[in-house]
Amino acid sequence: MFGAGPGGTRQEALRPAAKVEDVSTHASSVPAEQMRPWTRHYGDGVPADLRLPDGSLVDMVEQSIRKFGSKPALQFFGAVTSYQALGEQIRCAAAGLKKLGVDRGDRVALVLPNCPQHIVAFYAVLRLGAVVVEHNPLYTDRELRHQFEDHGATVAVVWDKVADRLQSLPGDIPLRSIISVNLVDSMPLANRLALKLPVPAVRKLRATLTVAKAPRSGTRTVVPWKKLLDHRPLRRRHPRPEASDLAVIQYTSGTTGSPKGVMLSHGNLMANAAQGRAWVPGLRPGKETFYAVLPMFHAYGLTLCLTFAMSLGARLVLFPKFDVDLVLKAVKKTPPTFLPAVPPIYERLAAEAKERGISLKGVRFAISGAMNLPVETVEAWEEATGGYLIEGYGLTETSPVALGNPMGPTRKPGTVGVPFPLTDIRVVDPENPYLDRPQGEQGELLIRGPQVFQGYWNKPAETEAVLLDGGWFRTGDIVSVDDDHFVTIRDRIKELIITGGFNVSPTEVEEALKRHESVTDAAVVGIGKEGGGEDVVAAVVLKKDSHFNPEDLRHYVRSELAAYKVPRRIVQIQDLPRSLIGKVMRRHVRDHITGPGTVTGSTEVPPESKS
Repeated sequence: MFGAGPGGTRQEALRPAAKVEDVSTHASSVPAEQMRPWTRHYGDGVPADLRLPDGSLVDMVEQSIRKFGSKPALQFFGAVTSYQALGEQIRCAAAGLKKLGVDRGDRVALVLPNCPQHIVAFYAVLRLGAVVVEHNPLYTDRELRHQFEDHGATVAVVWDKVADRLQSLPGDIPLRSIISVNLVDSMPLANRLALKLPVPAVRKLRATLTVAKAPRSGTRTVVPWKKLLDHRPLRRRHPRPEASDLAVIQYTSGTTGSPKGVMLSHGNLMANAAQGRAWVPGLRPGKETFYAVLPMFHAYGLTLCLTFAMSLGARLVLFPKFDVDLVLKAVKKTPPTFLPAVPPIYERLAAEAKERGISLKGVRFAISGAMNLPVETVEAWEEATGGYLIEGYGLTETSPVALGNPMGPTRKPGTVGVPFPLTDIRVVDPENPYLDRPQGEQGELLIRGPQVFQGYWNKPAETEAVLLDGGWFRTGDIVSVDDDHFVTIRDRIKELIITGGFNVSPTEVEEALKRHESVTDAAVVGIGKEGGGEDVVAAVVLKKDSHFNPEDLRHYVRSELAAYKVPRRIVQIQDLPRSLIGKVMRRHVRDHITGPGTVTGSTEVPPESKS
């Protein structure tokens, strides 16, 4: 269950995944509705049970290559790569990596934005039986160092803009080879020529995509991506990975301490892709167009784009980052049919498309995650597209999707839906996870299913703390489950604020603040105080032309919530710090409040007048 140290054998430590065949309904001696009563709310055509695909992610992508060889697999700034060409590049890159010494079980770091080379490198590493370690290319030097020290990769495939930073990593880190990727090389010829024009705006765009000169030399060998592909394709009889083999290490965001490497097997990721296909029975293999606006180094983008889309033989339109102008330009030429994203992206696209007179009709399916999906956003998006927008729920540790709203009339906006096929849930006492809470009461969510991870890399104690007997994973999320078994997320256990002996949900206070007519966004955190406990403190973003009146805001919250939940201090900031997928980073909000920065006003209630 636990990962061994660098140089050890991963496969011996992993729990084996069940080997089964094609996705289909599966007979059981006990009706699924009795075992999992929420299945009665599944959309039309969604099976209550599944047979999971056999083999590995390599087998999955090669099946799509065989079935859809001439169809487009990738599109990047208009340049199209067919499935057949994708397969050839994967085999050549795998041969190049093998030449660099990559072998079964080795870790290979990817430090890339969304681009064709990311997909090729991902499957090339897996083809060798090696392990992909995903990294955000915008990580700080300190973050990169910590993670490279932890996973011990000897080879990294990186965006050329960060190659010099990896070259500067301390010499005791085992990284020996850096494969440098120039994003411009994957663009159409016309775009590449245009980027050479001596125009300020063009120079600025080029600078965001690549560096002006080759990465500097150093103790580590630097290999251009083109040279990696300049090898004869890997022989087909080269040993393949199995479902139980470790496929990916993805680091959690580290909002409550140092990041941990989540170990996901081929079986975990294959299962989640199969569950996703089953959840949306209207998808047409070989005919869908997915937009990759979410970063693929994040679990959400990885599964929805790198695995789910590829398993369907879909066209995957790649964006290095979300840019509303680039996305809407692509919509006019190659409209999407499936768009995984986060609420702010849907809101921005719907508003801008309407203002510019660009049709979003044809986006039949959209799934939102990472944060609460407002009902207003659903209504605006579905009016603009004529398709469905549903909310799902998951964590990196669940590959990541575990629950979702049905794609149909049984959905419940405001909830995160019901468990996916083959997924079980419990709601338990956070202080005693073996004690179930009565239905309707709040408690910690536990999840069990084939998508649940294998443990944290090199962290057996942390793994043991969250993986309980029977395969149950402790999510750390406080939820409630209604009579129809739909789940509503209430808060994170580790983000609950303890004040005066009471637990305060920051989400509950944030929602109250956002109901005030002057507030457009809010984040609530706990600030430690002398003698123990915490003060409830809020940061708010105001609507345009609104006057900041903290006493009025406090009075409003007091009319909605109990006195101990009312923020003792409220500050105004220009915008809330968010991660690349749009999550509010409460840790950074706390830093803003406790130190110098963007605070533009505040109030602190004297002790004698505290609510």
